Amino acid sequence: MGTLAVETENNVGSDVYLSLGLKELRKGVTKIPRVLSLLSSLLEKSVQRNEMQSEATHVKDVFTIFHGLRAPSLSIGQYIDRIFKYSGCSPSCFVIANIYVDRFLESTEVHLTSLNVHRLLITSVMLAAKFMDDAFFNNAYYAKVGGVSTAELNRLEMKFLFTIDFRLQVSIETFGRYCSQLEKETLEGLQIERPMQACRIKEGWTNKDDSACAPTIAR
Repeated sequence: MGTLAVETENNVGSDVYLSLGLKELRKGVTKIPRVLSLLSSLLEKSVQRNEMQSEATHVKDVFTIFHGLRAPSLSIGQYIDRIFKYSGCSPSCFVIANIYVDRFLESTEVHLTSLNVHRLLITSVMLAAKFMDDAFFNNAYYAKVGGVSTAELNRLEMKFLFTIDFRLQVSIETFGRYCSQLEKETLEGLQIERPMQACRIKEGWTNKDDSACAPTIAR
């Protein structure tokens, strides 16, 4: 597991990390940590809200290399579970990836939608694993997991890094705040209103397809 979750116990109650599945789970475990379902729910709500507002205002999203021509058949929740199952990255990487996505959105006029959320996820999780974990796979492997070509993922990675100005470092305070907010939204049923272009805190595949990673993201 990434060390950041452990180091923040003095800032955020350890029960939060236990609840999210960040403290006791290790790399390579088969049990799905709760943080994945919370993150997917948060992203799905943001995508739905952004697309409803876009439809109502007739404002077209800024097109980037992260956009596909159509939404993948795989849901956000299924995609996140798939990444966790096959990437072997620590659960903390998904919190870090969420922070990275917010930094990307803050630096652009891009809206989080069903056309770009999958590519943003696989790119941000891969970067989080590289930065956080002691061991990680190469880009070719993550590309198979994410359902894109290696060449495409290489381009996505570079675009993402330059957009966030290579700001991969995450402070203990920021990490703890994101974790606390995830737990707060669950316990209290709160839905934080966010700007259209973000789901941030300020600062196909099938289940039986265990051996092959068929491309499912539309070009």
